[in-house]
Amino acid sequence: MAKILKIYPDNPQENLINEVIKTLNNGGLIIYPSDTIYALGCNIFDIKAMEKLAQIKKQKLEKSKFSIICNDLSHLSDFTRPIDTSVFRFLKSHLPGPYTFILEANKSLPLAYKGHKTIGIRVPDHSIPQLIVEKLGHPIASTSIRDDDEILEYSTDPELIAEKYDHLVDIVIDSGYGDNIASTIVDLTSGEPEIIRQGKGEI
Repeated sequence: MAKILKIYPDNPQENLINEVIKTLNNGGLIIYPSDTIYALGCNIFDIKAMEKLAQIKKQKLEKSKFSIICNDLSHLSDFTRPIDTSVFRFLKSHLPGPYTFILEANKSLPLAYKGHKTIGIRVPDHSIPQLIVEKLGHPIASTSIRDDDEILEYSTDPELIAEKYDHLVDIVIDSGYGDNIASTIVDLTSGEPEIIRQGKGEI
């Protein structure tokens, strides 16, 4: 059964964040809030956790395109090929924020991402995922939580989310109602921004 932790962005309790970190380090899966929607996350360096994440999404891991959640742009060079100054400035002017930026991947990707030519990078404008990544010491893999409802595309109520994913994840962070608009996906692989999916962020 998933453990529900009530953690709020204005005053995240350190002991609860530490519990989340311990779970991630032990291969657990979490559901966490962001500046857009609630999402599923795990340790990018734990291949078994990544496989579980893919199973929940009913995908094969090698075909999955999980975003990488960072707390700032310092991890970029760990996952992406060198980027132009103009692209870096563009990223810096939009992050943290409700965007997923597609960049060319380098060859040092974690095992679960091997063979991927591109990678999606997110830096949410939300203290909880930022704090998790900071304390974990490296980014987490992430994928959005979709809703079965025909009208609402994304789940917003953490209690309902916890009910649905009770036996699939280890921790659900309840931070109050989430948004139901996902991030804007922007492809920067050509050097010029190309909107792949219009979401919450304006370009």
